[in-house]
Amino acid sequence: MTNPPVGVPTCYRHPDRETWIRCQRCERPICPDCMKDAAVGFQCPSCIAEGRKTVREARTAYGGVISANPGATSAVLIGINVLVWLAIVASGGNDSPVVAWLSVHLWGVCQDGDAQYYLAQQFCEAGASSTWIPGLHDGAWWQLVTGSFTHVEPWHIGMNMLALWQLGPIVERLFGRGRYLALFLVSSISSTLAAYWLSGEYTFTVGASGVIFGLLAACLVAAWRSGADLSIFRTTIILAVVISILPGVSWQGHLGGFVGGAVAAAILVFAPRGQHRSWVQAGGLTVLSVLMLAGVALRVATLGSLGA
Repeated sequence: MTNPPVGVPTCYRHPDRETWIRCQRCERPICPDCMKDAAVGFQCPSCIAEGRKTVREARTAYGGVISANPGATSAVLIGINVLVWLAIVASGGNDSPVVAWLSVHLWGVCQDGDAQYYLAQQFCEAGASSTWIPGLHDGAWWQLVTGSFTHVEPWHIGMNMLALWQLGPIVERLFGRGRYLALFLVSSISSTLAAYWLSGEYTFTVGASGVIFGLLAACLVAAWRSGADLSIFRTTIILAVVISILPGVSWQGHLGGFVGGAVAAAILVFAPRGQHRSWVQAGGLTVLSVLMLAGVALRVATLGSLGA
């Protein structure tokens, strides 16, 4: 290949190619292979790459990155709930050991076939066919979150997943995916904390209802912060209260999730704007989480031995 005549401009990336086209940003000559469409004219690959580094991502009103698909996160969470439910159904339903491992309960239980009963660990493990499953008192801290993914009855998971499918994308549009997941986890822990303190010592609590109430509270806080008319939530709030007082429903978990979600959302929406807002939000949520974990630890500390 012959070199272009002396004095003829050549592509800065391909010196053997003659060109009369210049990058609109840096004005260096570029050949057709290096021409990239820009808002005005063409730019070179180097300027395109530099522009991508300096362009800020679109953000929600409260600092989160805007999700391209706000329903994707909720779909994944629903999928996890469904998989856990199928495992429970396949392994015995209400008597499934999966329920005992994942649900919210203070004391460990002894699983013997389909039967579950409270018995100290050393006595349970002495049985040839029995398995001891820990509760929070015995260090089962995972239940702070897993209880929100545990359902037994079809109507229970159906109602909760429908509510999550409706509320989840709204929260993700408001806060972004990362903050949505943070609200989900905080609401789960606060719901569990309330169940540990306000429910009976031998109560098993399952379901994502506490998280749903936390997400509802987040929507209310965001709407109040923006000056929206809260009367549009009147019917939803009344329905939530009616459901919470039905027999067999954990109003304690609902209340805990609502309060936790409201406090977490207040941290997010009232954090001052600016380059440090994300740090303020993360710090606030961390402090809140530490306080809730301390509340759980205190509950454990107030218990004696099983049967005492």
